[in-house]
Amino acid sequence: MRKVVKIQKVMLKELGPRFPGLLTWMLINFEVMNQTFDAGDDLIFQLESGFGLLRVIATDQRDSETVWHLLAYEELFPDVESAERALAEPSALHIRKAHMALTDRAFERTPAARLGNRPVTDAERVAYLQWQESSGEVSDRSALLMLGIR
Repeated sequence: MRKVVKIQKVMLKELGPRFPGLLTWMLINFEVMNQTFDAGDDLIFQLESGFGLLRVIATDQRDSETVWHLLAYEELFPDVESAERALAEPSALHIRKAHMALTDRAFERTPAARLGNRPVTDAERVAYLQWQESSGEVSDRSALLMLGIR
């Protein structure tokens, strides 16, 4: 997996300025198709106005389907490097939505690529644990739709 991330970063740096939309689409779809995300992964997605960040808080199984638990940050960044720098100080980021539970299908429709991984904190788990206790709903809408972005 580390090799894939390194290839992605090199491709973004070398080809991104010439073919930003196409290259980002290729990298994001390649990553989503591989479904190699784990709890603690920081994910990046692209909008016309910049790049946003999601975080995988947990995954679990419900009726033999994977449920993805994501956290969304408020900030948008002009480029991938700015997002990576922000992740170096995650406490400075603002949470837009503390918990979203998505079906596998919805997660596949959320175009995101992995930037890195760091341990999930107890504070990040709070909304997920509350969702578990309340037998919460799982959405079949992409994370971006749930955020009102797309």
